[in-house]
Amino acid sequence: MTFDPSRLRPATRLVHGGVQRTQHGETAEALFLTSGYVYDDAEQAEATFTGKLDHYQYSRFANPTLTMLEQRLCLIEGAEDCRTTATGMAAVNAALLSHLKAGDRVVAARALFGSCHWIVSTLLPKFGIETEFVDGTDLGQWTRALSRPANLVLLESPSNPMLEMADLPAISAMAHAAGAIVVVDNVFATPLLQQPLKLGADVVVYSCTKHMDGQGRVLGGAVLGSKKWIADVLQPFIRNTGPALSPFNAWVLLKGIETLALRVNAASAAAAAIADFLAEQPGVNRVWYPTRSDHPQRDLAARQMTAGGTVVTFEVAGGKDGAFRIMNGFRLIAISNNLGDSKSLVTHPATTTHMRIGEAERARLGIADGVLRLSIGLEDPEDIKDDLRRALA
Repeated sequence: MTFDPSRLRPATRLVHGGVQRTQHGETAEALFLTSGYVYDDAEQAEATFTGKLDHYQYSRFANPTLTMLEQRLCLIEGAEDCRTTATGMAAVNAALLSHLKAGDRVVAARALFGSCHWIVSTLLPKFGIETEFVDGTDLGQWTRALSRPANLVLLESPSNPMLEMADLPAISAMAHAAGAIVVVDNVFATPLLQQPLKLGADVVVYSCTKHMDGQGRVLGGAVLGSKKWIADVLQPFIRNTGPALSPFNAWVLLKGIETLALRVNAASAAAAAIADFLAEQPGVNRVWYPTRSDHPQRDLAARQMTAGGTVVTFEVAGGKDGAFRIMNGFRLIAISNNLGDSKSLVTHPATTTHMRIGEAERARLGIADGVLRLSIGLEDPEDIKDDLRRALA
């Protein structure tokens, strides 16, 4: 019996979406560890390479395990098509460079992950691409920047690490009027809590390393968008530059995604409670969490997201020394620059993920020396609170 997976509810899609069983009838998705494929005859090979026949050619181009992952991601994102990549940064790089050429113009929110910031500020200008940064929360700055033609807009919402929210429908409308496509890094929200394509964006990128694996095992990335854009723009770039995802990593991600809803929902509920807890603790200057009433874009977060996510950002007294003392006092929470893991993780953005954007740019973004980014895992929330209480004391 067959069924239309698009009619299933999200949690069911996470388990059944994209499954293609072989003649052996396996329960778990098959792992196709193969670099190449064979043809029945020379004519079949020729037809495959001319595009007259749909047949796997080489795992740099496509692979059955990757296809299952891509189809499942399409189902949970509500996208027409998807291509996976070796890492999240490979996904961002491919989405940008496949679309842009010398003489083009990019407008980006200033609040980006450090490596994304480097691509916009340093790499793209080397290829003759004009770039302009704006405050992602300031629609006036977006209006001015997009008052003249542009080719691509890049932003994160919520942003890393300060959890700024960008008005996706408003920015997308302005971008489209200026001739630009909108690329959204949705890694903090996941497709379960926010779907940018439904809010006006054209392309969504993910580091699958984060919540989709969710257990700190493998790297991976994904780019989702329309069938036409994927086929005409992204696929030739991926095919010829080779940022291919390993089939093994794709298989691990498929198994991780099965529990995505359970993990994200549990960690988001815990994060909301821990954000409230931190706001009451001595030595904590401020807490950022999208659904808290004191978040600057709380109403926007309520319109665009179904929950606040798994990350809490907070500032402690004492600057870098105070932050380091607290991090070194943790016994349960681990120090790591990863996030979206089943284990709770903390990082000091000013000396790790956002170190290379410079002190002045960090100051513009509000990334003070006392700011810590806390990714909530699946431990009992009371144990996380105990660890925070002990370290803060």
